[in-house]
Amino acid sequence: MGVVVAFEEAREPGKGLQPLLDLVREDMEGINRLILDRAVSDVEMIPDIAHHLIDSGGKRLRPMLTIATAKMTGYGGDDHIRTAAAVEFMHTATLLHDDVVDESDYRRGKQAARTVWGNQASVLVGDFLLGQAFRMLVDVGSLQVLQILSNAAAVIAEGEVMQLSAAKNLATTEDEYLSIVNAKTAALFLGAAESGAALAERPAEELAALRCYGKNLGIAFQLIDDALDYSGDAKNLGKSVGDDFREGKVTLPVILAFRRGGQDERDFWSRTICEGKIEDGDLERAISLMAEHDTIAATIERAESYGAVARDAMEIFKDSPEKSALQDVIGFCIARAH
Repeated sequence: MGVVVAFEEAREPGKGLQPLLDLVREDMEGINRLILDRAVSDVEMIPDIAHHLIDSGGKRLRPMLTIATAKMTGYGGDDHIRTAAAVEFMHTATLLHDDVVDESDYRRGKQAARTVWGNQASVLVGDFLLGQAFRMLVDVGSLQVLQILSNAAAVIAEGEVMQLSAAKNLATTEDEYLSIVNAKTAALFLGAAESGAALAERPAEELAALRCYGKNLGIAFQLIDDALDYSGDAKNLGKSVGDDFREGKVTLPVILAFRRGGQDERDFWSRTICEGKIEDGDLERAISLMAEHDTIAATIERAESYGAVARDAMEIFKDSPEKSALQDVIGFCIARAH
């Protein structure tokens, strides 16, 4: 598969995201205030755990998509603030749940909440944040937006269960893995992008275009994350390189390396991924096998192809600073791998 779209203009991650940051800065200040206001509870542990993750420096890309698409499609009210805050609460809830399911020790460069407060508290606070998200959506009062984001929440949960079924399973195919990515990651990108235009009550073809944009951007984003786990550096990742390997995650670089290798290599992947018997030097060998079979490059090429689909989906909209910034986000997501 060849590279479909050149992303040279966004090789520096900050550069690709900066136009969007500039456009949404004022609205994001309102979102941050709302997030702080809604992450409170008389139960002391709830704000402690919520703020542990909320304050840890995430990019807040998903709520920025909601703000940008609302602006691009001419929305003139202020419900995009509550909608975007709800999107961020949904994302934060999924991270708390993910870390429990994956038994992760770190998130964004600091201890995962589960290692500080335990699995049960992390799951329950994630549930609290989901509840707060839907409270905000009820306040918005748009049945269409509520439908979009409640559907996203259900699909994300399905994706989590699908991922459990695929854990340590080297029989997982690329198509099956992409189905997991589509549900677990892309669903919220899709919902975030579409809900902004739904607030503006835009026609069906524009909503469909933003669903396509969000879905393909989300898949590209996750595939780059897959590649970075074996090719990035811990400082930029916010976690240790090789966490997916140590957790036995069957991601696309592993799937491709397993398929393309000989029997000795497949035995290596079975021992490390399926059985969890990891020895000194195994991560280095895994990275070496991926380099030998070009699986990181292939993963990035697939991400670029999904990015190209997302870019094409935006062509239905007239030129504007918001449209340009949303297209630059695609380059930002891909550029993280370079």
